[in-house]
Amino acid sequence: MKGERVAQLELLLRSHPEGLRRAEIARRLGVHRSTISRYVEELADKIDIYEEDNLIKIRAKEDEEKETLSVYESLAFNMSAEMLASKMEVQNPHLASGLRKIAMNMQAYAPKVSSNIFDLADKIDEGLKNNMGRSKVYNKILEVLIDCWISGHIARITTKDEEIEIAPYFIGFKDEMEERKPITVTGRLRHTQDIVTLEISEMTDAVMLDETYTIPDNLKPFKKSTEASYDAIDMIPLTLKIREKSALNSFSTIIHGKPELRKNDNGELIARFDAENSIELMLRIIQSGTSVEVIYPEEYKKKLITYLEDILKIYKK
Repeated sequence: MKGERVAQLELLLRSHPEGLRRAEIARRLGVHRSTISRYVEELADKIDIYEEDNLIKIRAKEDEEKETLSVYESLAFNMSAEMLASKMEVQNPHLASGLRKIAMNMQAYAPKVSSNIFDLADKIDEGLKNNMGRSKVYNKILEVLIDCWISGHIARITTKDEEIEIAPYFIGFKDEMEERKPITVTGRLRHTQDIVTLEISEMTDAVMLDETYTIPDNLKPFKKSTEASYDAIDMIPLTLKIREKSALNSFSTIIHGKPELRKNDNGELIARFDAENSIELMLRIIQSGTSVEVIYPEEYKKKLITYLEDILKIYKK
């Protein structure tokens, strides 16, 4: 486990050449701050890292050759960066920072392109200032999702309507016919095999969880979900006591209405929604284990108990 954390620390530092504070590293790795010093010491045995102004950084090698772009590559990069900045819903400070580093390396051999890139970075910074509140929340969520993606951790995502947990498989632009190109995260819903794509702009918060995951080698192309029709489907009004909110993801494979969530007098989370009356529903409840409990309808609860007892009889023989 420690070796895994050290590897994650190296990935984080390489992703943040400007350096990270110990508290921030601890938050991103999901560990206590007191353990970071041990990880830093162990990583220091492998690569040259140092601390400056309370920031942990990887020291660049003096003999390391810098990659340079041709004038044509520089101009192509400049145009691509302008297009990227114009398509983004919210400006990203890391894009501005990266552009300035590249522009500095271009000053000697492509001064005009370098000047254009500096101007573009300033334009991005100006956009950040004009939309400071939304930009701060948006980019914080994006950073958390990227950290989860890099380190292989489950992310808990909150929107205005729900809270879900997802294993991020891919982060990128959604292919839209319109000018708007929203950034999305695509991944597997926890407790299921369902693949979903969510827009960052619709999220209000994101948190890295301790649980880890791996992206399967045989991952199939992502399928677009379709809206299910309730016509001619036997539905039942289901009420569940929820002990682990992410267990609601288990029901994504069946047809159901939007869950209505509330807390009872004991502070317990209660979910109500219409769900298809099928064996699939019963299997999803069983799959959730102790994370959910059927409260209503009473007849369906008795049916579930009978089904479980019949299963136990087979094994008791």
